[in-house]
Amino acid sequence: MTIQQLEYILAVDKLRHFGQAAEACFVTQPTLSAQVSKLEKELGVILFDRSKMPVIPTEIGERIIAQAKKVVSESKGIFELVAQMKGDVSGLIKMGVIPTLAPYLLPLFIQNFIQKYPRVQLQVQEMVTEDILKKLKNDELDIGLVVTPLHEAGILERPIFYEKFFAYLSTNHPLLRQAQVGAEEILSEDLWVLQQGHCFRDQVLNLCDQNKFQRMNFHYESGSLEGLKNMVNRYKGITLLPELATESLNDDEKKRLRPFRGEAPIREVSIILTRSFLKQKLVSLLFDEIRNVIPAHMLSNKEGRLVSFKL
Repeated sequence: MTIQQLEYILAVDKLRHFGQAAEACFVTQPTLSAQVSKLEKELGVILFDRSKMPVIPTEIGERIIAQAKKVVSESKGIFELVAQMKGDVSGLIKMGVIPTLAPYLLPLFIQNFIQKYPRVQLQVQEMVTEDILKKLKNDELDIGLVVTPLHEAGILERPIFYEKFFAYLSTNHPLLRQAQVGAEEILSEDLWVLQQGHCFRDQVLNLCDQNKFQRMNFHYESGSLEGLKNMVNRYKGITLLPELATESLNDDEKKRLRPFRGEAPIREVSIILTRSFLKQKLVSLLFDEIRNVIPAHMLSNKEGRLVSFKL
């Protein structure tokens, strides 16, 4: 049994196709197939049901693949350990970022991070929290930038900063007469929200009493905060924006922002990773780089209340 053979069966499990797995591993299909068969013969079990299309792991195959993920991950840790001992800042980080963070947070630190650590490769994918968790557990991502707490087994959370929610109002909206707004004043027919699957949607509905909105047929649901903001700008209504998303507003738009009355609703933004993740040095450098560009008042939660959501 070799690490290479284990990497081959992980590729087949991920892609469910021997040809595509071979391409991903940069070998010919006969080579990959022969090595998988050799491993099956050595173990005395069949790992994949080749009669199905796409191919699927057998029951024993699923258990062996789960163990193979741990072995391959630990083997990579040897190189990470040596690199850390040498003080070498290099390697690949695959990061997932939720859509309500990516356009506002990434431009603040990406360029500085790359310039400081030119031997680090940073691959970023934008996706919802549920997909980030799946890819983390399948070793398809190294870390995630998401809203927490998640209370997810096997996942570590490192809070970075806290950002307040603001109400963003259309021109001449009645609530503009007030310096602050209350969650109870936001009407269901007046609110523009994100599509299903976005954690920010759940946070907004929880903040504004989700029971009140479950019965409503929303006239429009966007996949981005920018889409919601544009609808508010053109039509009557309200949407909620997290604090970083308000930084790029023009002067007129900022005049239509209102904080919430009383204790400020906030969300906690964290780096998440699996407990077995070994690139601790790179994570710490990334963590510090993000905190360095975040306004000081957002680095701790002294006066807000977390708005939770369900996956």
